[in-house]
Amino acid sequence: MKLISWNVNGIRAVLKKGFAEWFAEEKPDVLCLQETKAKPEQVDLPLEFAGYHQYWNSAVKPGYSGTLILTKEKPLSVVNGIGIDEHDAEGRVITAEYEDYYLVTVYTPNAQNGLARLDYRLSWDRDFLAYVKDLEKTKPVIFCGDLNVAHQEIDLARPKGNNKNPGFSPQERASFDKIVAAEFTDTFRHFHPETTEAYSWWSYRAGARARNVGWRIDYFCVSNNLTKALEKAWIMPEVLGSDHCPVAIEIK
Repeated sequence: MKLISWNVNGIRAVLKKGFAEWFAEEKPDVLCLQETKAKPEQVDLPLEFAGYHQYWNSAVKPGYSGTLILTKEKPLSVVNGIGIDEHDAEGRVITAEYEDYYLVTVYTPNAQNGLARLDYRLSWDRDFLAYVKDLEKTKPVIFCGDLNVAHQEIDLARPKGNNKNPGFSPQERASFDKIVAAEFTDTFRHFHPETTEAYSWWSYRAGARARNVGWRIDYFCVSNNLTKALEKAWIMPEVLGSDHCPVAIEIK
C-alpha cells in the first residue's frame, strides 16, 4: 500500500496547480491532506478522485486549518477530533480504522511567532500522544501530517539561530522525543538516518525553495511493531503547489 500525506495550504488553491493530475499519476491507496481551508460543500473534486471515499474534518473558523482523508478502501470507522473540546474546533485530526491498524492524519498547531502559542502547543502534543497511545491498545497506529516541528538539527537547513523560533524550540523538539520514547518510529529516519537536505517545507520568502533552505516538519510515524512491514519512506520535493511537499510510505 502507498500512503501519502500533504499539507496543501488550501485545497481550492492547489486544485488550480495540477493537484488532480499529480494524484492521477500517483494513484495512492490513501492520501491524507492537512490545511485544506475549506468545507466539503465548497470543493468539487474532479473525476481523478472518483472511486475514493472522502472524509473531511473542517474547522469551525472559515478558511482555516482542516484535514481530509481520501481512501480507496472504505474504513471500518472514521472519527473526527481527539475527544477534547479545546482541541477539536480546528479540524486538525481524522482517524480511520482499518482491519490491521488505525490511520490518523494530523495538522499540529503552530507555536506562532515569539512562541506565543507554545503552552497550547505543548498541551496539544501531550493530549495527541495520549490519544494515539490509547488507540494502540486495540491495534497499531500510523499517524501522518504536518507536525510543525523539525526534530533534529539535521532536519532543517539552518539550525543555528532557530532555537527560539516556532518549530525548533527545545520544548517542541522534546515533545517529539516523547513520541519516540513512546515507541513510535519516524519512518523517514528509519530508512534515511543520516540523510541531509531532505526537507518538506520552505518559506515563501527569499527564494528559499529554489535554494533548498527548508525544514522537515511533515512525517509518517508508526507503532514500532509496524516497522517490519515498512517497505520505504520518502519525500517528494519535486511536487509543487504548496509551501509543503508530500511525504509518503509504502507498507505491506
